Amino acid sequence: MPRGRFISLEGGEGAGKSTQLKALANELRKRGLEVVETREPGGSEGAEKIRELLLTGSEERWGPRAEALLFAAARADHVDKTIRPALEAGQWVISDRFIDSSLAYQGGAGGLGIDAVRAINAFGIDDCFPDRTLVLALAEGGARARARDNHVGDRIGGRPENYHQKVDLGFREIAAEEPERVRIIDASGEPDEVTGRLLEAVADLLP
Repeated sequence: MPRGRFISLEGGEGAGKSTQLKALANELRKRGLEVVETREPGGSEGAEKIRELLLTGSEERWGPRAEALLFAAARADHVDKTIRPALEAGQWVISDRFIDSSLAYQGGAGGLGIDAVRAINAFGIDDCFPDRTLVLALAEGGARARARDNHVGDRIGGRPENYHQKVDLGFREIAAEEPERVRIIDASGEPDEVTGRLLEAVADLLP
């Protein structure tokens, strides 16, 4: 059986990842593909437990290195229990965030360095990198996220604006380094327009 494809959706807070994940999954199902929708942190029983630790509590609950390692541990379980089995079964997997979030958030904005964070995650996921990573870029995403969360975000979403600006720069740096895998997608306009751009960005992967 041919291996399935692995797509990750990335971007800053409020870029519309959750909405677009469902829309893209539905479009792929219309094309006869079996699709697994998942998310990070989370996506497996163990990873969901780590999600609670990562996203709740005070800003001081975890230092940058501990935070990065917790994300990597959750991701390793996510791959082992959810992503790899689905791909081996020929299914397509679409994840709301994956390794590039760690690279941009903890590596870039958090100051640990993209290469260092990539190394600890590569150990955890082995060769299970996405076939295509789509970074949703939206200038007003931060304001949208604050309105959505009633100005009370989780530990990471509630960080200062300059932190999230560094996250955006991190995603763009990764896209520049890996243009075949990582694509920046304009997330402005009507939702169906954005979905169309996502479909164009994965068209070469479709059977």
